[in-house]
Amino acid sequence: MTATPDPARHDSYPDAHVRTILREVRTVALVGASANPARPSWIVLKYLLDRGYAVTPVNPGLAGQDLLGRPVAAGLSALPGPVDMVEIFRNSAAAGPLVDEALALPQPPKVIWMQLGVRDDAAAARAEAAGLTVIMNRCPKIEYGRLSGEIGWTGVNSRIISARKPRLAAKGVQKLTIESRGPA
Repeated sequence: MTATPDPARHDSYPDAHVRTILREVRTVALVGASANPARPSWIVLKYLLDRGYAVTPVNPGLAGQDLLGRPVAAGLSALPGPVDMVEIFRNSAAAGPLVDEALALPQPPKVIWMQLGVRDDAAAARAEAAGLTVIMNRCPKIEYGRLSGEIGWTGVNSRIISARKPRLAAKGVQKLTIESRGPA
């Protein structure tokens, strides 16, 4: 008898699980990247690049161009090399085919991450059956900021309570990293 996957397991994720993903992922394909700085996908692309991730923007309409200094790929099959994570910045209807495209890569990613409002339980089950980790309806920028404590600097409740004062760099824009907060 085969166990039926429980979609409710994707309703919330333990902080330690998300923190581990954000620590271990180094290369990201951001599907649905935009050249418009007012679009959330552009903001997330810039944020991840600023945090040291190697991000390849993916957008067939921008293929061959540079976006924030990174060459844009037409699709996942056009990526210059393997990636640790595919971030889906498209609607839920597009998520299933994109997960299938990611699974068909010669070296599939370790993580499929679906942006806020994006959820496809059937696609998640296919990815998990292939051994991938899936996160749905979450934003890596928000999760990184929340878990690192950056969001707390702007007065947003990060749900992280600490008496430790963050160590700040001597000059420049201050950034906390995912490494600067609590155990995995």
